[in-house]
Amino acid sequence: MIRVVNRALLCLAGLILLCVGGAAMAAGQGWSVPKSWPYNDPGDVLLSRASRQRWRGDGWWWPVVIAILAVLLVLALWWVLAQLRRGRLAEVLVDSGDGEGALLRGRALEGVLESEAESLDGVARARARLSGHRSAPTTDVRLLLEPHAVPGDALRRLTGEALAHARESAGLKSLPAEVRLRAAKHGAERVT
Repeated sequence: MIRVVNRALLCLAGLILLCVGGAAMAAGQGWSVPKSWPYNDPGDVLLSRASRQRWRGDGWWWPVVIAILAVLLVLALWWVLAQLRRGRLAEVLVDSGDGEGALLRGRALEGVLESEAESLDGVARARARLSGHRSAPTTDVRLLLEPHAVPGDALRRLTGEALAHARESAGLKSLPAEVRLRAAKHGAERVT
Protein backbone atom coordinates (compact mmCIF):
# COMPACT_ATOMS: atom_id res chain seq x y z
CA MET A 1 0.00 0.00 0.00
CA ILE A 2 2.68 2.50 1.00
CA ARG A 3 4.62 1.71 -2.16
CA VAL A 4 1.59 2.63 -4.27
CA VAL A 5 1.06 5.88 -2.32
CA ASN A 6 4.74 6.77 -2.72
CA ARG A 7 4.66 6.23 -6.45
CA ALA A 8 1.41 8.14 -6.86
CA LEU A 9 2.72 11.11 -4.85
CA LEU A 10 6.01 11.15 -6.74
CA CYS A 11 4.23 10.96 -10.10
CA LEU A 12 1.82 13.74 -9.14
CA ALA A 13 4.58 16.00 -7.82
CA GLY A 14 6.72 15.31 -10.87
CA LEU A 15 3.86 16.02 -13.25
CA ILE A 16 3.02 19.31 -11.53
CA LEU A 17 6.65 20.42 -11.47
CA LEU A 18 7.13 19.42 -15.10
CA CYS A 19 4.05 21.34 -16.25
CA VAL A 20 4.82 24.48 -14.24
CA GLY A 21 8.50 24.39 -15.13
CA GLY A 22 7.79 23.75 -18.80
CA ALA A 23 5.26 26.58 -18.94
CA ALA A 24 7.63 29.01 -17.21
CA MET A 25 10.49 27.96 -19.49
CA ALA A 26 8.32 28.38 -22.59
CA ALA A 27 7.25 31.87 -21.54
CA GLY A 28 10.79 32.80 -20.52
CA GLN A 29 12.21 31.71 -23.88
CA GLY A 30 9.69 33.88 -25.68
CA TRP A 31 7.92 30.96 -27.28
CA SER A 32 4.32 31.31 -28.34
CA VAL A 33 2.09 30.48 -25.38
CA PRO A 34 -1.68 30.94 -25.01
CA LYS A 35 -2.80 34.40 -23.85
CA SER A 36 -4.93 32.79 -21.13
CA TRP A 37 -1.82 31.71 -19.20
CA PRO A 38 -1.02 33.84 -16.19
CA TYR A 39 2.42 34.55 -17.66
CA ASN A 40 2.75 34.81 -21.39
CA ASP A 41 5.57 37.29 -21.71
CA PRO A 42 9.27 36.84 -20.78
CA GLY A 43 8.97 39.73 -18.27
CA ASP A 44 5.91 38.38 -16.44
CA VAL A 45 6.06 36.90 -12.97
CA LEU A 46 4.08 33.91 -11.74
CA LEU A 47 2.16 35.92 -9.11
CA SER A 48 1.92 39.68 -9.40
CA ARG A 49 1.88 41.93 -6.35
CA ALA A 50 -1.85 42.57 -6.80
CA SER A 51 -2.71 38.86 -7.02
CA ARG A 52 -0.57 38.07 -3.96
CA GLN A 53 -2.37 40.71 -1.85
CA ARG A 54 -5.85 40.33 -3.33
CA TRP A 55 -7.59 38.57 -0.40
CA ARG A 56 -5.55 39.79 2.56
CA GLY A 57 -8.30 42.12 3.71
CA ASP A 58 -11.00 39.46 3.63
CA GLY A 59 -11.84 37.68 6.87
CA TRP A 60 -11.80 34.17 5.38
CA TRP A 61 -8.29 34.38 3.86
CA TRP A 62 -6.07 33.54 6.85
CA PRO A 63 -8.27 30.72 8.26
CA VAL A 64 -8.32 29.06 4.82
CA VAL A 65 -4.55 29.44 4.40
CA ILE A 66 -3.91 28.04 7.89
CA ALA A 67 -6.35 25.14 7.33
CA ILE A 68 -4.71 24.19 4.01
CA LEU A 69 -1.24 24.35 5.54
CA ALA A 70 -2.41 22.26 8.52
CA VAL A 71 -3.84 19.60 6.22
CA LEU A 72 -0.61 19.56 4.21
CA LEU A 73 1.41 19.25 7.43
CA VAL A 74 -0.72 16.33 8.67
CA LEU A 75 -0.41 14.55 5.31
CA ALA A 76 3.36 15.10 5.27
CA LEU A 77 3.72 13.75 8.83
CA TRP A 78 1.57 10.72 7.96
CA TRP A 79 3.75 10.05 4.94
CA VAL A 80 6.99 10.33 6.95
CA LEU A 81 5.66 8.04 9.70
CA ALA A 82 4.52 5.53 7.08
CA GLN A 83 8.06 5.49 5.69
CA LEU A 84 9.49 4.68 9.11
CA ARG A 85 7.02 1.90 9.78
CA ARG A 86 8.43 -1.53 9.24
CA GLY A 87 6.80 -3.83 6.72
CA ARG A 88 7.73 -6.87 8.78
CA LEU A 89 5.93 -7.93 11.88
CA ALA A 90 8.31 -7.52 14.82
CA GLU A 91 6.43 -9.69 17.30
CA VAL A 92 3.50 -12.06 17.56
CA LEU A 93 1.21 -12.11 20.59
CA VAL A 94 0.93 -15.66 21.95
CA ASP A 95 -1.94 -16.51 24.27
CA SER A 96 -0.26 -17.99 27.35
CA GLY A 97 -3.53 -18.73 29.17
CA ASP A 98 -2.88 -16.37 32.08
CA GLY A 99 -4.55 -13.38 30.46
CA GLU A 100 -1.28 -11.55 29.97
CA GLY A 101 0.05 -13.20 26.84
CA ALA A 102 3.63 -13.58 25.71
CA LEU A 103 5.50 -12.04 22.81
CA LEU A 104 7.23 -14.16 20.20
CA ARG A 105 9.74 -12.49 17.94
CA GLY A 106 8.50 -12.39 14.37
CA ARG A 107 11.92 -13.26 12.96
CA ALA A 108 12.04 -16.39 15.12
CA LEU A 109 8.70 -17.60 13.77
CA GLU A 110 9.83 -16.76 10.22
CA GLY A 111 13.03 -18.73 10.75
CA VAL A 112 11.16 -21.79 12.01
CA LEU A 113 8.73 -21.60 9.09
CA GLU A 114 11.63 -21.35 6.62
CA SER A 115 13.60 -24.24 8.10
CA GLU A 116 10.55 -26.51 8.30
CA ALA A 117 9.52 -25.64 4.74
CA GLU A 118 13.07 -26.31 3.46
CA SER A 119 12.99 -29.75 5.07
CA LEU A 120 10.01 -30.73 2.90
CA ASP A 121 10.70 -33.00 -0.05
CA GLY A 122 11.24 -31.05 -3.26
CA VAL A 123 11.81 -27.64 -1.66
CA ALA A 124 15.26 -26.19 -2.38
CA ARG A 125 14.82 -22.88 -0.53
CA ALA A 126 12.06 -21.13 1.42
CA ARG A 127 11.54 -17.55 2.55
CA ALA A 128 8.81 -16.44 4.94
CA ARG A 129 7.74 -12.95 5.93
CA LEU A 130 5.17 -12.07 8.59
CA SER A 131 2.99 -8.99 8.32
CA GLY A 132 -0.30 -7.74 9.69
CA HIS A 133 -1.17 -7.19 13.33
CA ARG A 134 0.63 -8.98 16.14
CA SER A 135 -2.57 -10.70 17.31
CA ALA A 136 -3.59 -11.67 13.75
CA PRO A 137 -0.49 -12.12 11.59
CA THR A 138 -0.39 -13.12 7.96
CA THR A 139 2.54 -14.66 6.18
CA ASP A 140 4.02 -14.52 2.71
CA VAL A 141 5.94 -17.70 1.84
CA ARG A 142 8.14 -18.12 -1.23
CA LEU A 143 9.27 -21.58 -2.18
CA LEU A 144 11.97 -22.49 -4.68
CA LEU A 145 11.09 -25.98 -5.88
CA GLU A 146 13.60 -28.53 -7.10
CA PRO A 147 13.14 -29.88 -10.65
CA HIS A 148 11.59 -33.15 -9.49
CA ALA A 149 9.07 -31.52 -7.10
CA VAL A 150 5.34 -31.71 -7.61
CA PRO A 151 3.93 -28.24 -6.81
CA GLY A 152 0.58 -29.51 -5.47
CA ASP A 153 2.27 -31.93 -3.08
CA ALA A 154 4.70 -29.28 -1.87
CA LEU A 155 1.85 -26.85 -1.24
CA ARG A 156 -0.25 -29.45 0.62
CA ARG A 157 2.67 -30.42 2.83
CA LEU A 158 3.54 -26.80 3.50
CA THR A 159 0.00 -25.94 4.63
CA GLY A 160 -0.54 -29.25 6.44
CA GLU A 161 2.81 -29.34 8.24
CA ALA A 162 4.86 -26.14 8.42
CA LEU A 163 2.04 -23.59 8.54
CA ALA A 164 -0.09 -25.79 10.81
CA HIS A 165 2.81 -26.22 13.27
CA ALA A 166 3.50 -22.48 13.27
CA ARG A 167 -0.17 -21.69 13.85
CA GLU A 168 -0.50 -24.22 16.68
CA SER A 169 2.78 -23.30 18.38
CA ALA A 170 1.89 -19.58 18.39
CA GLY A 171 -1.66 -20.34 19.59
CA LEU A 172 -3.24 -18.57 16.65
CA LYS A 173 -6.76 -19.28 15.44
CA SER A 174 -5.64 -18.84 11.85
CA LEU A 175 -2.49 -17.99 9.94
CA PRO A 176 -3.45 -16.82 6.46
CA ALA A 177 -0.65 -17.35 3.96
CA GLU A 178 0.13 -16.34 0.43
CA VAL A 179 2.45 -18.93 -1.10
CA ARG A 180 4.46 -18.27 -4.24
CA LEU A 181 6.09 -21.19 -5.97
CA ARG A 182 9.02 -20.95 -8.35
CA ALA A 183 10.96 -23.73 -10.06
CA ALA A 184 14.72 -23.92 -9.70
CA LYS A 185 16.67 -23.77 -12.92
CA HIS A 186 18.73 -26.81 -13.70
CA GLY A 187 21.28 -27.56 -16.35
CA ALA A 188 20.86 -30.14 -19.04
CA GLU A 189 21.97 -33.63 -18.15
CA ARG A 190 24.56 -35.41 -20.27
CA VAL A 191 23.67 -38.62 -21.95
CA THR A 192 26.54 -41.02 -22.45
